[in-house]
Amino acid sequence: MYGSQGTPVSFGTRTSALVLGAALLMAGCSSSGDGDRKPGAGAKITQQPKGADPIWVNPDTNAARQVATYVKAGRTADAEQIRKIAEQPTGEWIGAENPKAEAQGFTEAADQAGRTALLVLYNIPHRDCGQYSQGGAGDGDAYRAWIDAVAQGIADRSATVILEPDAILHLVDGCTPAQFQAERYDLLAYAVTKLKSLTHTKVYLDAGNAGWGHPDEIYQPLERAGLAKADGFAVNVSNFYSTQDSITYGKQLSAKTANKHFVIDTSRNGNGPYTDGDTDENWCNPPGRALGETPTTKTADPLVDAYLWIKRPGESDGTCKGGPKAGDWWPSYALKLAQASTP
Repeated sequence: MYGSQGTPVSFGTRTSALVLGAALLMAGCSSSGDGDRKPGAGAKITQQPKGADPIWVNPDTNAARQVATYVKAGRTADAEQIRKIAEQPTGEWIGAENPKAEAQGFTEAADQAGRTALLVLYNIPHRDCGQYSQGGAGDGDAYRAWIDAVAQGIADRSATVILEPDAILHLVDGCTPAQFQAERYDLLAYAVTKLKSLTHTKVYLDAGNAGWGHPDEIYQPLERAGLAKADGFAVNVSNFYSTQDSITYGKQLSAKTANKHFVIDTSRNGNGPYTDGDTDENWCNPPGRALGETPTTKTADPLVDAYLWIKRPGESDGTCKGGPKAGDWWPSYALKLAQASTP
């Protein structure tokens, strides 16, 4: 991932809807409204109260499995720490191979629980400018087909979509080569239009973070990419800037975009950004960070639709500072994030 933002690829589980459904049943998926969580390291993962947080909690994430592993090993204190991650809803990053099946599986499971699936779409061609999460669809036609498949998978079920972390930022900062820029705008606008044609899907275009630059630089590119048709934009995706700094940045940008609403990724911003290392990679697996505000739609500002955990805490930013490849689960880092956080 390019250093100015820090968004590692973190794909959803490669599974069909049928396999996913079976896995959730084995994990004890609860569809009982506000859930029936019990205290203790071995308690099953259930849903958060819907009034404060309508986003679906997947009971079969890497964090949930880690809780079970620690419980089995008798490490109950560590299990309780990782439970801080496992019991919160996090983004499901849709992979390149089975977009329809994954989108269908996640939204069906969320629908059965009376919740909304949080999906992250990160497959734009020429993604990440050759950094840790390079890749994406092979060309524009492949990307449109991928978006169509995601839309088919969501259908008329409820979903909140975070669209293409970094895609617009890398248009602004020059990381994306000039010959690909016009196509990228067209692809983003196509994705917004396609997804907003669905009955119960909200779409938020990624809009950088409080530390990369100034809203003056990105508001027109956001508009060119289809912001008017979207529900708003997302800030701080996979980054560490404080919630207050993110609100300030988001409100400045909102003022330039007809008061568009926004969401904030608070997954790992509890201690703010890391400032002691190489400035080009302060975003990549920084030490001493902490979980941020738990996901909720009850926020500190009417323009902020939600605090979300778009990045999945405990999954690596890339092969830096001893981490595994981008998107891989890193138990020791997850444990440190949780231990540094308030209960």
